[in-house]
Amino acid sequence: MTTWIWVFIGAVICQRLIELIIARRNESWMLRHGAEERGAEHHKWFVLVHASFFISMIAECLVRNNPVESINYFLFAIFILTQLARIWCITSLGRFWNTKVIILPGAKLRTSGPYNYVKHPNYIIVGIELFVIPLLVGAPLTAVIFPFLHIFLLIHWRLPIEDKALATIGSMKKG
Repeated sequence: MTTWIWVFIGAVICQRLIELIIARRNESWMLRHGAEERGAEHHKWFVLVHASFFISMIAECLVRNNPVESINYFLFAIFILTQLARIWCITSLGRFWNTKVIILPGAKLRTSGPYNYVKHPNYIIVGIELFVIPLLVGAPLTAVIFPFLHIFLLIHWRLPIEDKALATIGSMKKG
């Protein structure tokens, strides 16, 4: 693989690790203020899929030995736009942004930023990334498999749990 691919994959992995740190801090703050986690048993599947995504992408690049010599600027522009949208999601939710479903009694449902237009924008962004990132580095099989795994987890676990939890926000009392 060419050097830029390693740098790119490494940068995305670092970004994800930073997001996990942000999520942990937000989770800690929310739990200290009386928040409740919902559907904790499904979170491990998201962790497994996202970790497997990077392993699959790297393995596919190594096995295919088909180095992408130059950057596809169209795909890279889509990647940059998804990163900007991700930052918009994280900053719009502030301390309420998380990788888990955590509900704080008494909190108001956030509808600012991209949440004013779409109910779950971050999941759309992740789906796009799971397709675009592997294509950028020459891992088309990973680009096909992982968006479907993401959609499966969302439909069968995450969205029903999260929508049910979010529906209770108005009825939950702090204390």
